[in-house]
Amino acid sequence: MAEDVAARVTELRTQIRYHSHRYHVLDAPEISDADYDRLVRELERLEAEYPDLITNDSPTQRVGAPASDLFAPVPHRQRMFSLDNVESFDQLEAWETRMARQLEGDRAGYVCELKIDGLAVSLTYENGVFVRGATRGDGLSGEDISPNVRAIDAIPLRLLGEPPEFMEVRGEVYMPLPAFENLNERQAAKGDRLFTNPRNAAAGSVRQKDPAVTASRSLSIWVYQLGYVEGGPAFHRHGETLEYLRDLGLKVNPASETVPDLAGVKSYVVRAELERHRHSYQTDGVVVKLDSLADQENLGYTAKAPRWAVAYKFQPEEQTTTLRAIEINIGRTGAATPFAVLEPVFVGGANVGMATLHNEDEVHRKDVRVGDTVVVRRAGDVIPEVVGPVPSLRTGSEQVWHMPSVCPFCGHPIVRPQDEKVARCTGGLECPSRLREWLAHFASRDGMDIEGLGYKTIDLLLREKLISDPADIFFLGADDLLGFEGWGEVSVGNLLAAIDGARHRPLDRLLVALGIRHVGGTVARLLSRRSGDMDRLLGASEGDLAAIEGIGPTIAASVHDWAADPENLRLIDRFRAGGVQLADEQEAGGSSALEGLTVVITGTLPSLGREEAKAAVEAQGGRVTSSVSGKTSVVVAGESAGSKLARAEELGVRVIDETAFFELLEKGPEAMGLK
Repeated sequence: MAEDVAARVTELRTQIRYHSHRYHVLDAPEISDADYDRLVRELERLEAEYPDLITNDSPTQRVGAPASDLFAPVPHRQRMFSLDNVESFDQLEAWETRMARQLEGDRAGYVCELKIDGLAVSLTYENGVFVRGATRGDGLSGEDISPNVRAIDAIPLRLLGEPPEFMEVRGEVYMPLPAFENLNERQAAKGDRLFTNPRNAAAGSVRQKDPAVTASRSLSIWVYQLGYVEGGPAFHRHGETLEYLRDLGLKVNPASETVPDLAGVKSYVVRAELERHRHSYQTDGVVVKLDSLADQENLGYTAKAPRWAVAYKFQPEEQTTTLRAIEINIGRTGAATPFAVLEPVFVGGANVGMATLHNEDEVHRKDVRVGDTVVVRRAGDVIPEVVGPVPSLRTGSEQVWHMPSVCPFCGHPIVRPQDEKVARCTGGLECPSRLREWLAHFASRDGMDIEGLGYKTIDLLLREKLISDPADIFFLGADDLLGFEGWGEVSVGNLLAAIDGARHRPLDRLLVALGIRHVGGTVARLLSRRSGDMDRLLGASEGDLAAIEGIGPTIAASVHDWAADPENLRLIDRFRAGGVQLADEQEAGGSSALEGLTVVITGTLPSLGREEAKAAVEAQGGRVTSSVSGKTSVVVAGESAGSKLARAEELGVRVIDETAFFELLEKGPEAMGLK
């Protein structure tokens, strides 16, 4: 009897997976919803009677209890890059010209894909079974959202056919427009906040603490890239990988096309933009990729994006509305930025009530006046901006605007240095707006990532005079917060735990959080990798800083000036007193054995991912580049090394395999005859 039940359970799972794939991926169901529901109910009944037969990849196991470590960081086996954007055919042609300088011969064609307005995710499968879902994060690691990803019906828990041993794939989770409209109808009926656009609704749905909420939101996905893979077939073209992913049962957009040349790309872009509103999902552009994987390998990556792909952004949608007022915001650097207060208007998929005006010169150049009817657009479908006025509709009551002479937040003068476009508040951190923005930046995900310390909490802490700078955050105690409305033991405990976690962030995160001018994530990693210690960094001369590869004189001067300010030094001392980690033990005590070596990694290594190998080199002070030149010290070559291997042999550059690479890391370059 037990064998019969096990066989029936297996048969039911096979049927349900088949029909789920037909419905959610192929959009071609073969049975009614009622018949599908009967199959699921029978499987649920049998699994309830025989719980030993339940498996993690069963269709009944999509929604489980929330994971205790939900949103924990998880590294990507292969980095998830963002894309560079172009907004015209001239820029598209310039992109192709840049590639042509590095590639020999004709291009082998392009793959055009609709750019989906959703949330980028990475899906991991082991032997065909779903094991993890993660957000893009900073590209190197993201948030573990596995329980919520499992709740999305369009994502298979077990792949079809003969999947590889290990596979990471990239996709865009989105909310179909009918589901978005239905969600807002439900929100309105309950008196809850409405979502402004499907993209925000999708992102919020994926990051729910209860996977059942995610399951109720009718999310879907388009898979667009094969990331890291072990044990799979060899591919030569990106189009082949899309077919492979489709055959495995993953949802690949049928609107993707392979075209022979740039003329075909332009034709696809024109058609895609004309048809952008015919889809049941939001799309804001076209992603163009070189089809040849060998060409992709040869071109490599910049610090943030592949050179072999680009996003062609559609022209933003525009609407007209009334400019009610022009006000200013004081940012964390003191910059006074004007913004338009608008009669709310729906544009580019969202309700817009405010829009940027950039600076005073831009306001006057556009001749935008308070009371004007203005054209508003969402540049790149993201940032609302005022394009200009409609002069023919003026009545004569419109008022010309000028930058105020004093800050409305602190009363200090607003001055504009000669030859600069940006006016600044002179109140320093006495300006509550500047302090507020700095604290929000400090606690943000790109900074110290203190969950729960958003604008609302910052406003409370400032109003009650509990903090006056970022260091004060690390001296907060439970007694400071208990008793305020909405702050009980659980919420206070969560915030204090998040603050304690921030004490142990890597040095580069603290450098970003401090808001030093010109110091973003990439620069912060270069500085922390070289110094490993805040005191060592603060004591570096301007010349020492400028000598770090990737750090120019402007950045060096900015960091040196920041370190020379006594107020900043006192702030660092207070961080130290508050228990904030000011040194990276691994970096500070790490080896510099590979310093001065330039390494190129090409092909597929037997046991190491590309990013793992790169991290191993950089941890010992070496530099990894994407192309082979006369300055390359050594090339680490794996399977399918391609044109980089040929280039290394042509230039006489030393080539080693993974075994020798491990020897290089263990014994150093002298043992390998590289120094």
